[in-house]
Amino acid sequence: MSDDRLFAVKMRAARAGEHISGAERVVPAHDIPALAAALAERALHHAKGNPDEIHLKAEVAGEIVHLEALPVSTHVTQTPEEGRAVAARLLAGAGITRIDEIMARFDETYAMRGAMLLDADTLERLEPDRARGVRATYMDAASPEKSRQARPSRTGGEDACKKNHFAEAVVLATKVANAPGIVGEICVSDDPDYVTGYVATKEIGYCRITTIKRKGDPCGGRIFLYRGPREKVAETIRFLQEQCVLVDCMPDCPPAPLAPAVAQERDPPAGGSGVSPLLDEALADELREAADQGLLRVCRVRPEGMISFASNDYQNLAADPRLKEAACAAIQRHGAGSGASRLVTGTLPEHARLERHLASFKGTEDAVVWATGYMANVGTISALVGKGDAVFSDALNHASIIDGCRLSRADVFVYRHGDMDDLARQLDASGPRRRKLVVSDAVFSMDGDLLDLPAFLAACRRAGAVSMIDEAHATGVLGATGRGLTEHFGCKPDIILGTLSKALGSEGGFVCASRIVCDYLRNRSRSFIFSTAPGPGAMAAADAALSILEAEPGRASALRAKAARFVAALNEAGVACATQSAIVPIPVGDERTACAVSAALECAGVLIPAIRYPTVARGAARLRAAVDIGKSDADLRRAAVLLSAALRMPT
Repeated sequence: MSDDRLFAVKMRAARAGEHISGAERVVPAHDIPALAAALAERALHHAKGNPDEIHLKAEVAGEIVHLEALPVSTHVTQTPEEGRAVAARLLAGAGITRIDEIMARFDETYAMRGAMLLDADTLERLEPDRARGVRATYMDAASPEKSRQARPSRTGGEDACKKNHFAEAVVLATKVANAPGIVGEICVSDDPDYVTGYVATKEIGYCRITTIKRKGDPCGGRIFLYRGPREKVAETIRFLQEQCVLVDCMPDCPPAPLAPAVAQERDPPAGGSGVSPLLDEALADELREAADQGLLRVCRVRPEGMISFASNDYQNLAADPRLKEAACAAIQRHGAGSGASRLVTGTLPEHARLERHLASFKGTEDAVVWATGYMANVGTISALVGKGDAVFSDALNHASIIDGCRLSRADVFVYRHGDMDDLARQLDASGPRRRKLVVSDAVFSMDGDLLDLPAFLAACRRAGAVSMIDEAHATGVLGATGRGLTEHFGCKPDIILGTLSKALGSEGGFVCASRIVCDYLRNRSRSFIFSTAPGPGAMAAADAALSILEAEPGRASALRAKAARFVAALNEAGVACATQSAIVPIPVGDERTACAVSAALECAGVLIPAIRYPTVARGAARLRAAVDIGKSDADLRRAAVLLSAALRMPT
C-alpha cells in the first residue's frame, strides 16, 4: 500500500550542547530513509566541527501553504564593511535605520538554535526563549512540475548532503518575509567558510550580498525584524515554527561574479563547469588581480528608489507613456522581434519610417539604423576604410570608435585629445592614401566636453579627409532644439553617427549621411548585413521620441539648465567641476577611492557610478554624474551636498 503523505524531516547537530548544524526537507514517505542517511552524513562533515549529538525527526506535514519565491538580486561587495553598508541601504526602504546596532546583535546569535526576533524600532528581543530563539521550520522548495500536487523538488538523499546555501536561504527568506508582522530579515551565515549573507523583505525581495563577513569568522545567525502590536507576536511565531510552506517558482542561483571572497567560498561543484580547469584557474587569477586593483566589474539589478545620476536617459523618455504606447502598438502589429536581417525580411515599416525621420531630423539625405550604437561605429568605420587607408581618432574617443578603427585594418593615427593642430600634423604626415577618415566623439562620454566642430571640419577639408562624428551624447542635449553638436555650431560633417539609447530613450544606433553613403553601408557594413534587425518596438519608440523633441523644442535647453544648476550646487559645496553638456565628471584619481565614494553615496540614496580603467586611464578614476531633465532642484542640491561629504571621507 503506497503512502502519499508528505513528511517534514529535520536534522539538528550539536557538540557539548552547542548548535553546529541544522537542515530540513519536506519529502514523500518513501524518501525518508535515504534522506535521513544523507542529512546525518552532512551533519558529520560541517565546518564548525564534529558533533557529539545528531537528532533526526520525521513527522507528517500539516496543512501546506504555497508561496511564490521572493525575487532575487545579487549585490557584489568586496569587504564586510561594504556589505553591511549595502544591507543598511536596502533595509532603509522598510524604515529600518539602526543597522549598526542590529548587526552588533550577531555576537549573541552564534550559539542559538533559531533566529533572534527583534522589534524593528526599539530593538527589544521578542522571542520567548532567548537561548533557543525562533526557529523557522516546516518548509522546502516545490518543484515546478509537482507544485500543484504539493510535492517537493528533492527526492532522494544524495542532494541533501550537498548544502545549497542559495536555495535553502531563498526558501527560508520567502517564508519569513510572508510571516505576519515581519518587515525584514538579515542573515549572516555561521559557516566560517561562507562569507555571503542576505537581507530580505517582501518589497525588495531576497538581496544576496556576496561579502558580509570575513572568511574564517564563525559568528553569524539570523535576525527577524518585527513591527506590530505585542499581542500579535505569538501569531508570527506560530507561522514561523508550525506552518508548513512549499515555495514555488524557485529561481536559479544567480551567476556569482568571482570576487576574491566569493571565489574562495567553497570548492567548485562536482563535475566542474565543463571548461578546462586550467582555463578556469587562469581566468580566476586575472579576476582576482582585477579585484585587488579595484577594477572588478559586475552586472547587478538596478537599485530602485535612488536619486540616480547613472542613466544616459537624458530626456527621461524611456518611460514616457508616448514611447511605451508606440512600442506596444508596433509589437502588436509585428511581434516582439524582426525575425531576420535587414537585407532579408527584417526590414519592417517601422525601420523605414524611423530612417526617414532621422534623416529629416539631422538634415541629411538618408539614414541607416543598426541594433546598437557600438555596431554602428564598428560597421561604419570598417566599411569605409581598409588596408592601405588611414583613419584618425581622438585619444579619448569611445571604445566603439577605437574598435572600429582596429577592425578596419586601416593604419590608425591617434591624435591628442581635442588638439586640431596635432590632427592637422598627423593628416599631413600620413602621406597619400586612397581614403582618409577622421572620427571623433561630439560629446566625450567621460568628460562631457565638446568637439570643436568648425576647427575639426577645417582640418579635414584641408587634407581632403572624410569627416565623421558620433553624436551619442549630443542628440537631444545640444543645440537650440536638441539636434546635436551640428545645430550647436551650425555646420555638418560628412557622416553623423548616433544612438537611439540615450536621450531618445530606446535602443539602437544610426548613421545620417548622403544617400550614396547610406546605400554603401547597407551593402558593405558587416554588422548591418549579418545581424538580425532591431525589433519593431524599439524603432517605433525612437520614432516617437523624435516627434516629442520636435513638438517640444525647449527640452534640450531645459536639460542643459539642469546640468548647470547641478554644477553650481557642487561648486558651492566645494567640489570643483564643470560641464558643457549633461555629463558632469568629478575627478578622484585612485580607483578604490572612487569606488568607496560611490558606495558611500549609494548608502545615502544617491547613485553616481565610479568610472575606472579601462574606461579611463589608470589613476584617472572619477565619478560620472549624468543629469536628466526629470531631476528636481532639491535632488540636485541634496546630491551635491552628499557628494561633497563623501569626497571628504577618510580613505
